[in-house]
Amino acid sequence: MFMEQITYSRRLEVCWDVDVAVVGGGIAGACAAIAAAQTGASVVLIERFAVTGGMLTGGGVSNFCGETAGQGQVFDELVAGLHAFGAIEPYEPYDHRKGVRPFHYELCAVLLQELLLKYGVRLLLHTRFVDVAQRREGRLEALLLRGQSGPQALRAKQFIDCTGEGELAHLAGCETMHGRPGDGLPLPMSLMYFVREIADNQRRCEVPAGWCEPLQRPEDLPMTSIWPSGVGAKAIKIKVIGGDSVDTEALTRAETFARRRMLQVLDYHQRVEGRPWLFDHASPIIGIREGRRITGEYVLTEQDVRAGRAFDDGVAVGTFYLDAHDPTTDKRVAQILAFDDRVVPPYQIPLRCLIARDAENLWMAGRDMSADLLAMSSARVTTSCAMMGQAAGIGAALAAQRGLAARAVPAADVRELVIARGANLDLSGRPTSRQP
Repeated sequence: MFMEQITYSRRLEVCWDVDVAVVGGGIAGACAAIAAAQTGASVVLIERFAVTGGMLTGGGVSNFCGETAGQGQVFDELVAGLHAFGAIEPYEPYDHRKGVRPFHYELCAVLLQELLLKYGVRLLLHTRFVDVAQRREGRLEALLLRGQSGPQALRAKQFIDCTGEGELAHLAGCETMHGRPGDGLPLPMSLMYFVREIADNQRRCEVPAGWCEPLQRPEDLPMTSIWPSGVGAKAIKIKVIGGDSVDTEALTRAETFARRRMLQVLDYHQRVEGRPWLFDHASPIIGIREGRRITGEYVLTEQDVRAGRAFDDGVAVGTFYLDAHDPTTDKRVAQILAFDDRVVPPYQIPLRCLIARDAENLWMAGRDMSADLLAMSSARVTTSCAMMGQAAGIGAALAAQRGLAARAVPAADVRELVIARGANLDLSGRPTSRQP
């Protein structure tokens, strides 16, 4: 099919010139920005929404997965803030049978913001990364941004892609990975919505007839997870298949379908099960588990994770099980059927997984990490993303200060600072998810 093309050209003012630019303000991006600033770099963090935290806040994720102790200074400060507000459950060593530590995700957004400002990060909210404006001889030089002031340019010495979709790397022409081998299907998404429990004599505001096709049997429900979300409240997560976060129209379809599905699930719980639930709100963005993964200096594999492998350049640790749901069904079916086969020992994530192979000054953290799909399905959780972000931020700051390419920064220097800032990289000293 013939597609008309246009050429667009415009001269832009360079509004920011910094050591480190972080694109994407999820937990990985926020930790990267703070860690780079702590290391003495001037830092700009670009975030498309009104708050930082990504899936953790805007996506309504209301629990930490994996080990929450020894994740590093930035994460520790966030947890301490939540604890001071009485907004997080008490600490327990990670056990795969429980696996989560609930917290108040709306307060988390405010606390992350305050930590970023405390450490001097220049925060750009409601700002979209649009394109790579300049690239010379393998080095990224400038980005095109679009905020409320219109198109503007940013220049930096080092860049960190924490978009979750590998947007910066993709538009820079770097190699990326997406989906599982064979059919290329990504991990399925989830939508979080929230209800309040009310007395029997209060009006429930039930779903009126005609607004959704009613579900009649338990087997008609998609995979649904329910857990507490504060006093008299519940968080409900529903599995959504068929979406793809790296395709504009596919992501739009996933968002609209998910909210229709939400009405069906809510109606079933109210009408069939008689639950005294009043709909409160749904997360403004669907929960994305996988976008593009950037090919790095090393690709972490399922075999590395299952072996509990340590690396000379290990800078972060993963503990969560291989959490890869089957993308072909909305039922509770995993790509690895037996749960015991999904459980893994603690393992290290090497610095090389946070350095893009095809650029001199591009780092990544979080879901963008260089890993195969199953390894990423474990490492993508908040706790490990925070550790990766801290390491990438430290590495980028050192590279900017020393005038080095990302791969030339001594991993030992990054490890030293990561450990000094509270990250526990000792696999033998961590609780194992196979504990009795």
